[in-house]
Amino acid sequence: MNQEVVYYNNSGKDLHTVKLLNWVSAYNKRKSALVYRKLEDRNSDLHFASPEQLGKLLELTIKTSENQPFPIPVISEENFFLPLKEALKPGESITLQLQYRMQLPDKKFTGYGTDGKTTALKYFFIVPDHFDPDNISQRSYNDIEESVSFNTFWTVNFDLPPNSFIEGNLPQIQMNSFKGYLESDPEFIVSDNSLPTMRISVDGTDTEIKFGYPLKPEVKQNLEFYLPLHLKFIKERTGFLPSSLFISDKFRSKEDFFGNNDITFWKFRFQLFTDAEKTDLDYFGIIAKKVLDERIITDKEKDHWFKNGLKSYLEIQYLQKFYKDTKLLGTLPETKIFGVKPLKLFHASNVKLLDRYGLAYQYIMSQNLDQKISEDFSDLSNFNDMAISSFETGSLFNYTADKMGYDQFDTLLRDYIAQNTGKKIAPEDFLHDLAEKDKTSGYLSGFLKQKNRVDFRLKKVKRENDIFNIKIGKNTDLPIPVKLETHTYDGEKKSYWIETEENERIKNLSLPASDDIHKVTLNSGYIFPESKYRDNFLYAKGLFSNTKKIKLKFIKDIPNPEYNEIYISPRVRFNNAYDKFLFGINLKNQSFFDQKFLYSVTPMYSSGTGKLTGSGAVSYSFLPAESIIRSLTFGVSGSYFHYDYGLAYRKGSLFSSISFRKDPRSTVSRSIGFSYNYFERDLSAKMIANKDYGKYNLWSFGYGYSDSRMIHEKSLSLSAQGMEDFNKITAEGFYRWEFAPKQKLSLRLFAGYFVRNDTRNNTFNYGISRVSNYSFSYNLLGESANSGILSQQFILADGGFKSFIPGTVNKWITSFNVDSSVWKIFHVYADAGIYKNKNRPTQFIWDTGIKVRVIPDFLEVYFPIQSSLGFEPSFKDYGRRIRYTLILNLGSIINAARRGWY
Repeated sequence: MNQEVVYYNNSGKDLHTVKLLNWVSAYNKRKSALVYRKLEDRNSDLHFASPEQLGKLLELTIKTSENQPFPIPVISEENFFLPLKEALKPGESITLQLQYRMQLPDKKFTGYGTDGKTTALKYFFIVPDHFDPDNISQRSYNDIEESVSFNTFWTVNFDLPPNSFIEGNLPQIQMNSFKGYLESDPEFIVSDNSLPTMRISVDGTDTEIKFGYPLKPEVKQNLEFYLPLHLKFIKERTGFLPSSLFISDKFRSKEDFFGNNDITFWKFRFQLFTDAEKTDLDYFGIIAKKVLDERIITDKEKDHWFKNGLKSYLEIQYLQKFYKDTKLLGTLPETKIFGVKPLKLFHASNVKLLDRYGLAYQYIMSQNLDQKISEDFSDLSNFNDMAISSFETGSLFNYTADKMGYDQFDTLLRDYIAQNTGKKIAPEDFLHDLAEKDKTSGYLSGFLKQKNRVDFRLKKVKRENDIFNIKIGKNTDLPIPVKLETHTYDGEKKSYWIETEENERIKNLSLPASDDIHKVTLNSGYIFPESKYRDNFLYAKGLFSNTKKIKLKFIKDIPNPEYNEIYISPRVRFNNAYDKFLFGINLKNQSFFDQKFLYSVTPMYSSGTGKLTGSGAVSYSFLPAESIIRSLTFGVSGSYFHYDYGLAYRKGSLFSSISFRKDPRSTVSRSIGFSYNYFERDLSAKMIANKDYGKYNLWSFGYGYSDSRMIHEKSLSLSAQGMEDFNKITAEGFYRWEFAPKQKLSLRLFAGYFVRNDTRNNTFNYGISRVSNYSFSYNLLGESANSGILSQQFILADGGFKSFIPGTVNKWITSFNVDSSVWKIFHVYADAGIYKNKNRPTQFIWDTGIKVRVIPDFLEVYFPIQSSLGFEPSFKDYGRRIRYTLILNLGSIINAARRGWY
């Protein structure tokens, strides 16, 4: 690479160093910011990459125009700081001559690099960085598509092999030569095959669209129809179109329409939208974002929300015009299975495509994992990049435009873009212009800088003669307007914008009444990011006047805020060898979205005993938006099941837990919990004779820390537990290291100590190879089984030994468990420990064996080999010594699947 850089000092102060970015080196270190970010996204490809897959600078010389070299101590750094002999005054320039050779990384890591057939070039040139106070701040590559070399004039000449093709976002002046100004960073695609281009004419002006990837014939045919519509629609609202647009494969993947893909299951494929509709939806967003990128220069880290929000605003406008009544699931609800349309049972089948913007915010906000819109982009979770930076901001822009008038909003947007062409903008100025045009949008500037929990509430609708007296409440002092609608039985709607004053939390108003009006709503269609919509609907007449209807549903669904929904679903599960299969029904109010108040009641019939069993729970969670606490939960629960043949237990619990706030990009979580439990057990004659515990109270307090990140996964738990006869403290640490792709080493350390132990038997002792389930918190198939396949179930708790080492511990125990991958699903394990019982000497125990991970973390089988007991395969009853784990927990599967998103 031969490169000349003319570096101008536009900083307004003397510069003593020139900072250059060498971002190809981000691909060359395991500890680079890029590698860490990819691991946060649950992608370990770069971490485990072989040397030939990495990107790195091989040779480098930098000289001045006078042929004076700059010393470069280490060429593997992402930042070069070149000391100047004389200060570079404001307005002056210096010319740098660079010669370097680099190894490009594999394209699979970030979409940039090479795969042997196609080479994508972006962020590989050594270029000057933005000015900082002294030009000495480090800046790393994070693969977030930030603008580095905006408003720069480029001349780039390529020397390519024969039969190679190249496209890029710079104007091409001749074969393999490009020259011109760019508001964004230069980007090129070199391919063995020719790359498609399309020239679209809008209002007499041509725009050339260049694609960095091949187009299928049917996609190209659809684009020939849709692209003119897209460009004209965008130009009418933004006021401009660039002369050319370059769309790379990575940009297409990042900016296409989320949620319109076909659903595939096994050999079945269910189509939501036609191929033409998918092309239309995908490419409108792609083109809209690319047009904005070519004209608007922002700081991606601080002001990401501006262009992302404008893209969503344009999408909402486009959907309102062409897809107003289209459903979120497209035509999928019309799919017949055995002659019926099962999805019609779901409210999700009636949710509109336009509702997706508000629903995405509702989903993440209900878990208190949302972030403020102005959060630094590098700190946003992947889901919040979409739901907050794009969808929430776009909804706010559309809400404002609806209130002030779309024509006025679009005119203001066009003027703002035109006035700031070619320079870096401060989006706060745009919000200021909005507030000057319509004072009711003045809340936006502060709204973007914090997490919000705004809730409008329709408190009362009362008819008096020909007038509706309506009372509206809001939980904020901000002067936010609200959109009220009246609905008739014929589907006719009438809208009113209600303005509120600062510090005004109750708004009373009167509207003309009509016999046809049966319902009043606020902000229907999820048009404003509220904390809840369930209090935005009231009926104006009939039995349910000024209240909400109750609706029974059979399957968990997207919540319908118009109703109080109760989900009734059948339950069939195998509990244990005593209850056997349980048949019953579950009544709860939990939908796909988390709620603060939850209840669940599950009466069941036990096929093993012929008796009625079941469980129930009620809880309430506080979810403060801005606090070190993410959730504070209080609850009560109860259950009644069997733990042995003819023996039942009853459990009542009071519990409270605190989950501390977590960085949504982080995998670290912390929590503390307290519970008080009352147990009542039926006892057999033998148990009564042995003075076993029929009734007891148990309290426990614990702290938990977990970090489920890739490569280095770890957790720690500390707990204290007690009752009238004992008190004990327990600690457990776990570490899992992925030392090669899908090859892991696990370490576990356990320690337990009885501070006081006056118990009558071994019920509450620490287990060595089996746990005592006195709190009925483990999912044991055979609670009281001492032989047979059910007794061979293994739970990783207490000592954690896989071999059946007899006995329990009533004083203290420390154990160490090791597990390591060997080959594919085969692991080896080893356990060692020391324990002491009252009036007995300290004992050392150990075991080793082979583990087969049939379904990792859910079904695993342990084959003991050597232990304190001897060489176990030589024992006659070896088949009874084989252990297994069986975990049937849908929540664990869901949590594993969502890692990397939030």
